[in-house]
Amino acid sequence: MNLQQLSQELNAIAKRAGAFIKQEAQNFDRSTIEMKGFANMVSYVDKQAEEMLVEDLRKLLPEAGFITEEGTDTTRQERYNWVIDPLDGTTNFTHGLPLFSVSVGLMEYNEIVAGVVYGVMQDECFWAYKGGGAYCNDKKIHVSDISTLEQSLIITGFPYYEETKAKQYLEILHAFMARSHGFRRLGSAALDLAYVAAGRAETFFEYNLQPYDVAAGIILVQEAGGHVSMFGDGDDFIFGKQIIGSNGHIHQQVKDTINEFWK
Repeated sequence: MNLQQLSQELNAIAKRAGAFIKQEAQNFDRSTIEMKGFANMVSYVDKQAEEMLVEDLRKLLPEAGFITEEGTDTTRQERYNWVIDPLDGTTNFTHGLPLFSVSVGLMEYNEIVAGVVYGVMQDECFWAYKGGGAYCNDKKIHVSDISTLEQSLIITGFPYYEETKAKQYLEILHAFMARSHGFRRLGSAALDLAYVAAGRAETFFEYNLQPYDVAAGIILVQEAGGHVSMFGDGDDFIFGKQIIGSNGHIHQQVKDTINEFWK
């Protein structure tokens, strides 16, 4: 498989879905929102964008299966599977906050080998493929070279769906506030990882994520020279529901800080 050529076609597919999302954002009616659970929204835009992506990706790689957020196609295959979040940052989208993305990763067996995160409103296409480096549009990107937590900007998200973890999470955030340049909560895990890959922040960590939230971002960070892990000793950061993505230099400091409080 020519991953470079596939990535170029994948970028075009993500941008097509992004153009639809951007058009719908102009006159979006919040009364059309459906609630999948507490703080978990879905709209017709998510669903239609996913249908567009699945249709195009079937043509691009017919032998691949799918892991999709909205369940348009859930047929898994042994070797290749597309991992799709058609609109990562739905809450931002529904409120008119312009931080949301299209995220698509290609998984070969248990490894992400290509991915794209398209920042819709910024028209920034972050993409990477195994062994090929990471890019924003046509420019190669790299993680930052900051080596101390004290000089680092940290991005995170909140575990809305597990109230029992809230106290531990707040303790972690308090610790980072005292030990870093500060932290941000942007609302799109895919963009968060893309921004780490581009050197705009030194690390991103979050708990209770799904594979479609992180698949594309994982290879972006890895190919940009960074490091990805779970909070603890496990290595299933695609399906393990927890992730740290960093520039590599501060990775252990971030992990140690989290594990002071995480149980």
